[in-house]
Amino acid sequence: ETYENIPGQSKITFLLQAIRNTTAAEEARQMAAVLLRRLLSSAFDEVYPTLPSDVQTAIKSELLMIIQMETQSSMRKKVCDIAAELARNLIDEDGNNQWPEGLKFLFDSVSSQNVGLREAALHIFWNFPGIFGNQQQHYLDVIKRMLVQCMQDQEHPSIRTLSARATAAFILANEHNVALFKHFADLLPGFLQAVNDSCYQNDDSVLKSLVEIADTVPKYLRPHLEATLQLSLKLCGDTSLNNMQRQLALEVIVTLSETAAAMLRKHTNIVAQTIPQMLAMMVDLEEDEDWANADELEDDDFDSNAVAGESALDRMACGLGGKLVLPMIKEHIMQMLQNPDWKYRHAGLMALSAIGEGCHQQMEGILNEIVNFVLLFLQDPHPRVRYAACNAVGQMATDFAPGFQKKFHEKVIAALLQTMEDQGNQRVQAHAAAALINFTEDCPKSLLIPYLDNLVKHLHSIMVLKLQELIQKGTKLVLEQVVTSIASVADTAEEKFVPYYDLFMPSLKHIVENAVQKELRLLRGKTIECISLIGLAVGKEKFMQDASDVMQLLLKTQTDFNDMEDDDPQVCYAKELKEGFVEYTEQVVKLMVPLLKFYFHDGVRVAAAESMPLLLECARVRGPEYLTQMWHFMCDALIKAIGTEPDSDVLSEIMHSFAKCIEVMGDGCLNNEHFEELGGILKAKLEEHFKNQELRQVKRQDEDYDEQVEESLQDEDDNDVYILTKVSDILHSIFSSYKEKVLPWFEQLLPLIVNLICPHRPWPDRQWGLCIFDDVIEHCSPASFKYAEYFLRPMLQYVCDNSPEVRQAAAYGLGVMAQYGGDNYRPFCTEALPLLVRVIQSADSKTKENVNATENCISAVGKIMKFKPDCVNVEEVLPHWLSWLPLHEDKEEAVQTFNYLCDLIESNHPIVLGPNNTNLPKIFSIIAEGEMHEAIKHEDPCAKRLANVVRQVQTSGGLWTECIAQLSPEQQAAIQELLNSA
Repeated sequence: ETYENIPGQSKITFLLQAIRNTTAAEEARQMAAVLLRRLLSSAFDEVYPTLPSDVQTAIKSELLMIIQMETQSSMRKKVCDIAAELARNLIDEDGNNQWPEGLKFLFDSVSSQNVGLREAALHIFWNFPGIFGNQQQHYLDVIKRMLVQCMQDQEHPSIRTLSARATAAFILANEHNVALFKHFADLLPGFLQAVNDSCYQNDDSVLKSLVEIADTVPKYLRPHLEATLQLSLKLCGDTSLNNMQRQLALEVIVTLSETAAAMLRKHTNIVAQTIPQMLAMMVDLEEDEDWANADELEDDDFDSNAVAGESALDRMACGLGGKLVLPMIKEHIMQMLQNPDWKYRHAGLMALSAIGEGCHQQMEGILNEIVNFVLLFLQDPHPRVRYAACNAVGQMATDFAPGFQKKFHEKVIAALLQTMEDQGNQRVQAHAAAALINFTEDCPKSLLIPYLDNLVKHLHSIMVLKLQELIQKGTKLVLEQVVTSIASVADTAEEKFVPYYDLFMPSLKHIVENAVQKELRLLRGKTIECISLIGLAVGKEKFMQDASDVMQLLLKTQTDFNDMEDDDPQVCYAKELKEGFVEYTEQVVKLMVPLLKFYFHDGVRVAAAESMPLLLECARVRGPEYLTQMWHFMCDALIKAIGTEPDSDVLSEIMHSFAKCIEVMGDGCLNNEHFEELGGILKAKLEEHFKNQELRQVKRQDEDYDEQVEESLQDEDDNDVYILTKVSDILHSIFSSYKEKVLPWFEQLLPLIVNLICPHRPWPDRQWGLCIFDDVIEHCSPASFKYAEYFLRPMLQYVCDNSPEVRQAAAYGLGVMAQYGGDNYRPFCTEALPLLVRVIQSADSKTKENVNATENCISAVGKIMKFKPDCVNVEEVLPHWLSWLPLHEDKEEAVQTFNYLCDLIESNHPIVLGPNNTNLPKIFSIIAEGEMHEAIKHEDPCAKRLANVVRQVQTSGGLWTECIAQLSPEQQAAIQELLNSA
């Protein structure tokens, strides 16, 4: 506190005095150096420029003087760090170095006879490789000469190490300068030599630099890739090195499999030699007497070779793909599984789990033999092998769902239930339960039902047994997993779980009430989740009796929410209070407000992904006022999260929730700050979308481009398009809530949306760009015409596009233009009609991929006749339009067309009814077909109108008989169904 209160200028003077004072204690001087570097790093602009220029000059020369005088190596490094920090801040915006004496010192020192000064120069350059500023190109050869010379210093290993690290730092600082990579390529052999030498001097700093290069600038390694890989392989396999160094050497190869997969795939010999190295690491396990019955799951020992090898194998399989990896690893795994030493069998099974994701396609073909083989190991004599077999089954149940469940349900359920009976080994029991959870989560309900009795019997008997053990010994590991297994089974079985409800509920309530000690928090949390999922599965009738008790228990916990620790697992599970608790709205709000604050405080990820569906459901049932208590902090947090969330799956969930929230809350839910922040974020998302597309095009020109690269680029593209759909969702909810008031705000995004619909853009861009303009027309007309110059021509042109998705978006836009657009749009309705008809009448308009677009065209024609009848010749178009009905794929448009049809019939339109009502049988068949395809829900008012049309004909005997006679038996049944229900 005292230090903080000293003015910044005085701090610099005092700290420099302390550094210079060689009589002071070493720790004091080092601490002063650290504080001065921190001061320059965090508060340079507040402190340094305010100093008189003579003081600034004195500080600069003083630092260089201390470096030259200092005898202690570690102290000299710390002063070099200060000099580097000062140099970093003395490069102006144009790249001019404002400290020429510093540069001169660097050149003089690097060629000095004094080793300490050579080290100092390299240390400064390593710390701040941008020290040459805009003069770098001019000095490039000098920099290169300096580094080469130091790397060849045979007498001083420290100089070789430092120059190698400085080289890496310089390359990393210039990561986009491909020409510089070529210029510095001949430093690589010396750099690799330094990696090797430093490792054997127990220094892994240069090896870490190599990992960074592999991660950020793998292309720099290309000219000497074979040598880089051979070295990494040699170091990884050398058991005289420590584990950390061996794992770092493996990390070089694994990182390249992720950042430069196509480049590495050309070196299959290295990949083939790396796989046995990883497997050998996975065998490096220790015997542990207490393993089988440990009640606390220790976090995996992440420094261990076994964990590192498994993670490396998983990443490499994903990076390089199963086509290359599976044939190389298959034989190794088969041999390991037949080894008498348990560690090899364990490693073989864990390897099988690890490669499932990356080798998915290739393993699917041989899954049958793999599963039969793995199930045998659930009966292995060694408990840790049985554990690894559970792991493999659980992993495959996730990786290959739901095909795995469909093919192997009988074998797998029986084997896992048997393994769960392994009373002497609770780690194995718990892991068998965990595998069962993975299996049931993705298991189709119809497959699980036949096993329900047996499953429930086993789970119940184990739960009773483990509850007794909890009371007697305090052990809980298996119970935690069994409770989750019960939840998972109930979740899948749904109403079929009702008969077993009373078997489980008393015990589960007992746990919630009594498991209140800190070490039982996870068990209690999982039990809350289990009760909620069972409640959801069996429905309100059955659950209501207990819902109240459980709610009271939870509210009791709730009062202590503020005392809960950040990592308390109960918080995560309390989200499971789904619709069963909507009845208790006030209590739910009481429960949710602090719970959500807790979530949002922790970042919005969990909240949006887990709680939002529940909140939106409650708001749907109870109205928007349900959310008002929480809206202010929810809205702020959601917008922030949209701007910062790195995981695209979580991001899309958050964006989806945000859009839904706006729809529920309606006009006025966003204030000016919200709009400003959101506008900036959406603009950035769209700009990033275009930038990513450009980057992918660049990657397609790369010399290592191959079909597997294209696959991963396609995945990236799909991800980007998915985020684009969410941007469209958010804009849709804003337009539908705020109408034309929001158009001035929208103008900042307008150029980007216009860019989406340019002819050269890929079809998903054009589709979603049109969807956004569709919303502008639908919700902001007639004001929307102001922007017609940007979207009208493309919209008319895209009705006939090759992509059905683009045609559909364009046709929908033309329909809402007729429906909501003002008089300005009239001439365009006339122009649109023949284009729409051309699409409808094309030969393949009704095929599966085209039908949705075609139905939107038919609906648009109907809307033009209905809302802008003077723009077209209705008498001429109507017979055609009738012949195209009914619509049954696009339910929303089906309702629109049937409503228009009812308007025409109810007004006795002569063309629709035909002379002497001769068209009525045709109309009946249209209505019957619509009913057969469930085009209209019975609760929709439109269904009532259609039923009334039928009833009117029913009263006129002969006509009714004639109409019915011309229908097929299925059509007659459909008409009857409509009359009964609507």
